Amino acid sequence: RLLFTCCHPALAAEARIALALRVICGVSVARIARAFLATEPAMYQRITRAKAKIRAARIPFETPPPGEWGTRVGAVLETLETALGIAYRDAAGEGETEGLAPEVERLAALLAELMPDEAEAHGLLSLVLLVRSREGARVDGKGTMVPLSQQDVTLWNARRIEAGRAALDRATALRQPGPLQTLATIHLAHAMRWRRGRTDWTAVLRLYDALLAMRSTPVVAINRAVALSRARQPEDGLAVLDELDAERLADFLPFHAARADLLARVGRRNQARAAYEAALALAPEAAEARFLAAQLAALPD
Repeated sequence: RLLFTCCHPALAAEARIALALRVICGVSVARIARAFLATEPAMYQRITRAKAKIRAARIPFETPPPGEWGTRVGAVLETLETALGIAYRDAAGEGETEGLAPEVERLAALLAELMPDEAEAHGLLSLVLLVRSREGARVDGKGTMVPLSQQDVTLWNARRIEAGRAALDRATALRQPGPLQTLATIHLAHAMRWRRGRTDWTAVLRLYDALLAMRSTPVVAINRAVALSRARQPEDGLAVLDELDAERLADFLPFHAARADLLARVGRRNQARAAYEAALALAPEAAEARFLAAQLAALPD
């Protein structure tokens, strides 16, 4: 009920999601701001205004009748997807985000049950299951983050992978394509390394091309650039990153981390060092900070 209340159409789209993340998921304003590439004061104001509008409009604390779900389900899905991203950013799953991923999975499963004919609800559930299937491999014995491409697939949860595949099958059977299903398919393509021993980066790149057509966002563009660097050459991915709005992404850690990796791979060590330092300056979670510091230390002089 809280989730559907927060996602009332009377509120601005971004404010709905931010409010739901703060009130329901307990995510800090700072983390929400980072997820939206906004400043913390600006995000605090949006959440405060959204709360005031709920009071002023006397928006009821209730689940709307099924006939009204269509006007809110998009924001509900995006809220849970954003919460998953915030939880995923902390590879160790500790501190403030501890328990967030299991709660997102619980809510995603409930939403898919409540809306069996909503393909993107099943797509979200598939995405959550596939992302969570790798939790046991995301941090090594020293507490350092392990990137997806370097994870030990024997530590992945096969049951979750198969459950994620089944949820995606249910979604595609409804013939209502959407970005969450495409994103889940990307994660399923990565999960196939568990069986095939390799990642089909060409397929992953094609899927990111499709996702970028649905969602022209910096996050998708950065991930597509990484896929491009794997499917072709590091220089190709780096060229795409260099075309992005570096000023807007100055405080976005994944941008600097991806750029640092590609710069290192093409031998531009001084620039790679600066990019790693920029990423570390943005206060990453402990496990990711250890990984970035190790990559920085490994750069040749």
